[in-house]
Amino acid sequence: MNRSTVGFLNGIVGVVIFSGSLVATRLAVADIGPVSLTAGRAAVAGVCGGALLLLAREPLPRRGDLAVLAVVALGVVVGFPLLSALALTEMNAARATVFTGLLPLATAVAASLRAEERPQPSFWVFAVLGSAIVAGFAASGAAGGSIAADGAMLGAVVTCGIGYAEGARLTRRLGGWQVISWALVLSLPVTVPIAVATAPDLSAVGAPALAGFAYVSLFSMLIGFVFWYRGLALGGIAAVGQVQLLQPFLGLAAAAAILGEPVGIGVVAVAAAVLACVVAARRAAAAPRSR
Repeated sequence: MNRSTVGFLNGIVGVVIFSGSLVATRLAVADIGPVSLTAGRAAVAGVCGGALLLLAREPLPRRGDLAVLAVVALGVVVGFPLLSALALTEMNAARATVFTGLLPLATAVAASLRAEERPQPSFWVFAVLGSAIVAGFAASGAAGGSIAADGAMLGAVVTCGIGYAEGARLTRRLGGWQVISWALVLSLPVTVPIAVATAPDLSAVGAPALAGFAYVSLFSMLIGFVFWYRGLALGGIAAVGQVQLLQPFLGLAAAAAILGEPVGIGVVAVAAAVLACVVAARRAAAAPRSR
């Protein structure tokens, strides 16, 4: 199996894990405030990541890596979790999940600007087309929401795309689980005090909210990134990033199965069109550039 294929498969595993994130967040935010949820999940994941680093006896990151890790933390430890949690107080998981289809374009743009990847022009055609399909689907769907909530989800997508691209660059040298673990550990001096100060009364937190909190803390915040960053590093940020176009529809399936939110047959047609864009964009990114 070649490097690109291994990266692509790792990316798929990461996306499958991430596809449950907004559903789990929706469950958790019902009883846990957005700030408390964001700080708490990062604190739990940070302690677990720190334990992994100690057990593996990983060396400290270089001084020059700290700025990149800070950007990763702002994007995927704080930015996306907080903004998506705020959005989910006003919209359901199905609507919020569709916005994540814009992540591949945000990741590709960040990769192009910061990681010096230069995909074929045809890649951008399929990337924009796939994102436009997702954006159109989001605009046509109901399921609540508001201008503020939609804006929060768009902000979450932008910050997450930057965090993905920056983390993938560092993964090529440090490794995927090491990057997210260090980003979480470096965030602990901020996340732990906030988590303690804003902790809810556990007697008022139901089992579904606790289950959602556990999922986003362990899977969304740590385990998923092990696969995702490795996939981006091996297969290319722009190419593997397009796999994330499938996340909205995997998330919609999770929203229907777990939350009972309705999903129409139109989703199947949109998913097929998006999948075609994913395949085409991946081939375009892998093709050599003409001189």
